Amino acid sequence: MLFLAVFCGFLAENFREHQVEKNRGRQYILSLYEDIKTDTARLNEMLLYDDDKITALSDMEPCYDTISMNLLSTECMGKLVLHSRANRAFTITDRTITQLANAGGFRILDKEDADSILNYVNMFKDYQDFQATIFQSSQDNVRNTLNELARFKSIRSLLQLPGSSYGTTTSTISPDMLPHGPLLFSDDKFLLNKWFNQLSVYLRITKRQRQQLADIKDKGSGLIKYCKDKYHLK
Repeated sequence: MLFLAVFCGFLAENFREHQVEKNRGRQYILSLYEDIKTDTARLNEMLLYDDDKITALSDMEPCYDTISMNLLSTECMGKLVLHSRANRAFTITDRTITQLANAGGFRILDKEDADSILNYVNMFKDYQDFQATIFQSSQDNVRNTLNELARFKSIRSLLQLPGSSYGTTTSTISPDMLPHGPLLFSDDKFLLNKWFNQLSVYLRITKRQRQQLADIKDKGSGLIKYCKDKYHLK
């Protein structure tokens, strides 16, 4: 009888611990669900930002032709400068993911849940690696060559336009707001050609960045649906 009582107590304690862990796991999922909704909302804004940038930079070829024929005709260069001087980097909302990692929370989640979350995190890490290496190198190349090529006062006034600061779109800037004086300090056509070549690479890399962000958003949207369906969330 004593053995039976101890055994039943052991089963009851195991059941209680299982229920506690199950509830903790659900709380993690609820918290993660809110985090990813925040991420996808921010990703929508960032995709619009990149769309604005890609549209502007896609006009670089006729601008190059215009400036090559007349180094004083640099009006078209303004929007290219504004859309290539800075970037908005995406960061996931990691409060729940950090808790899961630090508290060993992944072990109490269903394997399918944990795998789905880790796939999302790994996709973001790939994007981070791309940002820190390929994208940043291209951004630096364009910015450094422009610093050699452009007039200080013209660029300074250009970057003081409303909406031209880091992390904002510039679609609201009309052509008549751009500086009408020459932007070039140097008449070195080799340097000009170098900047446009670097700008062309920057455009391709920006398109790749946008695709990565779209993939992360799709993954996040899939996770939201998965959690909503499995855990009957609103």
